[in-house]
Amino acid sequence: VNRALLAEAARRQVRRIGSTVVVLMACERFCGCLWAGDSRIYLYRDAHLTQLTRDHSRVEELKARGLITAEEALHHPAHNTITRAVGANAALELEQAWMEVADGDMFLLCSDGISNELRDPEIAGFLACGDCELATQALVTAALERGGHDNISAVVVRAEDLYLNDKTMVNPAL
Repeated sequence: VNRALLAEAARRQVRRIGSTVVVLMACERFCGCLWAGDSRIYLYRDAHLTQLTRDHSRVEELKARGLITAEEALHHPAHNTITRAVGANAALELEQAWMEVADGDMFLLCSDGISNELRDPEIAGFLACGDCELATQALVTAALERGGHDNISAVVVRAEDLYLNDKTMVNPAL
């Protein structure tokens, strides 16, 4: 995809055609996250919301260096200036993180149209229902009602341990 976007930008004679990306991969009791840009992955576990990804943006760099506060970042002029994206450079730079997954963990993968419009406590409130489809619909609707100033996309998934309570002869160790 990175090469295709670079080729299309050249064909159209434009400087860049790019996109942010987040990917969640799960196997057994572990998951991995890959991302570039300011789309995010959140973990909702035990009624607590944690941002698993770190935005690749100018504002995030300024916050990391202590030059602006989180509150100042919300309205900073460079708020939408990203530093990594698919299609931005010949070499795609994806950041990665790995973690153990627990039964009932919920993950939100979303574009900045969600995270720019809704604060973390609101996002946590929508995920608290425990229903992936309802939470996704509620997040998108709320972001649209706030003005929908950017692209709005959301996917919510829930981890379930299918063998958690299965202490049978087939799975005596569980």
